[in-house]
Amino acid sequence: MCTHTPKCPTADSPDREAAHVVAAHPEQGWSLLCNAVVVFDDTGDLLPDGRVVEPHRPVVALA
Repeated sequence: MCTHTPKCPTADSPDREAAHVVAAHPEQGWSLLCNAVVVFDDTGDLLPDGRVVEPHRPVVALA
């Protein structure tokens, strides 16, 4: 799906969220990347094969 040079990371790559956004829907809280990954505002992902990546926000240390 990616036509960029250099190619964007694949959906199985650890850096998959670095791919280019091809459709953004901030009012709905999600974006589609050129590697067919749907990323959500809560930092969760939906992979092209239907697998779900749970939200992975950094944990903030309490002072």
